[in-house]
Amino acid sequence: MVEIVTAKSMAIERGISMTGEIVARDSLSVSFPSGGRIDSVEVHEGDEVAAGAALARISAIQQEQALRGARAAVSTATADRDQALEDLRRQESLLERGATTRVRRDAAADQARVKAGVLAQSQADLDLAEKALEDTVLIAPVAATVIARHAEPGQVVGAVQPVVELALGGAIDALFDAPESLLTGSTAVQTMQLAPLGRPDDTFVGIVREVSPLVDPVTGTVAVTVTIDERPSGVEFGDAVRGGTTEITGEGIVLPYSTMSANSDGPAVWVVDPETMTVSLRAIEVDRFETESIVVKAGVEEGAWVVSAGTQLLFPDRLVKPLGNVDQ
Repeated sequence: MVEIVTAKSMAIERGISMTGEIVARDSLSVSFPSGGRIDSVEVHEGDEVAAGAALARISAIQQEQALRGARAAVSTATADRDQALEDLRRQESLLERGATTRVRRDAAADQARVKAGVLAQSQADLDLAEKALEDTVLIAPVAATVIARHAEPGQVVGAVQPVVELALGGAIDALFDAPESLLTGSTAVQTMQLAPLGRPDDTFVGIVREVSPLVDPVTGTVAVTVTIDERPSGVEFGDAVRGGTTEITGEGIVLPYSTMSANSDGPAVWVVDPETMTVSLRAIEVDRFETESIVVKAGVEEGAWVVSAGTQLLFPDRLVKPLGNVDQ
């Protein structure tokens, strides 16, 4: 007594399920224009910041000293220029009365121009020093949400090294690291059914927007970005999300996993001759294995009777009797 199923050609569906992360559609990494030791980081992940808010600060001792020196240099240069202008006015007055020479008057004019240039250079140095001091405070360029802190107080960072990452606006995407084999089907996946990992019943739909053309050399995965048009309530940046979809990969013979046996050449199934009710072991070529079934690429034709239970007691040409009706 054996259970018998009829081999059927059917559309082969492949379920795809992956775990990903909710990410910002538009993000910005902010950094200091110059390196230094971080004194403080003013924000935490999840904080909403306004435009112009302080995000982090680095040690400003050198910049403050440079600013004091630049201010002193401007004061000195201003006094030198004023003294040179006063000398020039005195020489012009003496020249009008014939009490000095034109050579001395021209020398005083030259000296006034030199001192004016020194003052302009000192003022430029002061502007640079003020800007350098301002750059020790990292400012949010626009209203945003903090999604990552890449540095902590006491850490030494280099110029333009990311310190804080901001999410711009409220638009979100779901990012998945998909195995490359999932992207080799005959049909492209267009939509995915998504749900937060902790709330599987709160489903929403996402549209596949981008599939990276590059394979990660370490993980062997491909980044897949899924657009979420309407942000569901309770879904935040960084939340884990489960994504699933089903694709049709063609037609083929699908048999229960219990039908598979083996011979010396590899996978095989026991096939029943409907006229004599004897069995024979037939080699098959498996296209792929599913959770509870196998997809047969070759070796079994549609309509064949295949033993699905009781195979452990079979041998070639043994007479069998179906247990109940044959599954048509």
